[in-house]
Amino acid sequence: MKLDLNFVRSQFPAFSEPSLQGWAFFENAGGSYPCKQVVDKLTSFYTKNKVQPYYPYPASAKAGEMMDTSYKRMAEYLNVEASEIHFGPSTTQNVYVLAHAMRPMWAEGDEIIVSCQDHEANAGAWRRLAASGIKVIEWHVDKKTGLLSLEELEDLFSERTKMVAFPHCSNVIGHINPVKEISEKAKQRGALTVVDSVGYAPHGFPDIKAMGADVYMFSLYKTFGPHLGLMYVDKELIGKMENQAHFFKEGVTRSMLTPAGPDHAQIGAVSGILDYFDAVYEHHFKEEGTAAERNNALNTLFREHETALLEKLLDFLRSRNDVRIVGPEYTESRLPIVSILSLNKSIEEVYKILTEQKLMLGTGDFYAVRPLMDMDIALEPGVLRMSFVHYTSEEEIDQLIAGLKSALI
Repeated sequence: MKLDLNFVRSQFPAFSEPSLQGWAFFENAGGSYPCKQVVDKLTSFYTKNKVQPYYPYPASAKAGEMMDTSYKRMAEYLNVEASEIHFGPSTTQNVYVLAHAMRPMWAEGDEIIVSCQDHEANAGAWRRLAASGIKVIEWHVDKKTGLLSLEELEDLFSERTKMVAFPHCSNVIGHINPVKEISEKAKQRGALTVVDSVGYAPHGFPDIKAMGADVYMFSLYKTFGPHLGLMYVDKELIGKMENQAHFFKEGVTRSMLTPAGPDHAQIGAVSGILDYFDAVYEHHFKEEGTAAERNNALNTLFREHETALLEKLLDFLRSRNDVRIVGPEYTESRLPIVSILSLNKSIEEVYKILTEQKLMLGTGDFYAVRPLMDMDIALEPGVLRMSFVHYTSEEEIDQLIAGLKSALI
């Protein structure tokens, strides 16, 4: 089965927007285009249902129904329970609240392992716990490859290890970490796992239960939706945490980790992501399938398309002697998040020419400060990052390669 790219792109208003014509978008790791189903639901909510939800009058009842639908359907796609889904303003904010909620579970001198491959969202809040007596153990990346070593992780565990925080996929390295294997190692030591998926989730929603993580999070604005962070927390774990909401919200799991309260309209629009996924599934497959089965089929469809495009880009980059690929040079266990260093010209010079070629990319550290530090890569100007998802076309990859040829000489 081959992805019908014309159908896919017809679901995104950006591809018919006149001001974006001719531009190729390669900064998807910073935020994806929203699908029309999300845009329509968000507009509809603000137009018809922007009132306090869950009252019996129609506008309010519909608002509550839209929110409940998002919790329920997202849980079905991720193979978890609706009570285990939490929507917050961002992944960074979610982790900050989570760290405060989990700190009372641990005693002074207890240890947490925090990877140095993470986006700072799943790093900074945990490191701050050192000020309250928690010992932070750093899991460094390989200086040359940027990868995390499972053998090194084994040596970092102790009798006092309570948690391991790491990314499913780094937003600058692009390598996919074996979440299930790491989670099993942690559980054998009595430790929890907190997984940052801001880099991974745009390329396919995971079966979270199969992963075995205790906490799993990603940003919905990077998965074709509104600007929210989604966080899964195991239902048994949340009962051990300290409530971060109003005192009368104790025991109300949907509220305990969202002290500021929910963004009704954006939560109501979240199910638009799943409307889009369902539309793509129904266009390509005849079988009905459960939400988890549809998700699995779409993952395969998306990944095959992305991998073919990624191989073409990496093949070009490998042929050059004037660039360094940051992270793996081949598609195995890799996603289309490709960071490079220009060896003969400054990143600023290369970036300027690429922008003139109507290529939308990013430069900098992308809040992945710690892996770049481990790899001795200067934070200024950082790296040049090219990231794409399943709605990217081969013609856009060709445009990128042509732009790189012009910019690198």
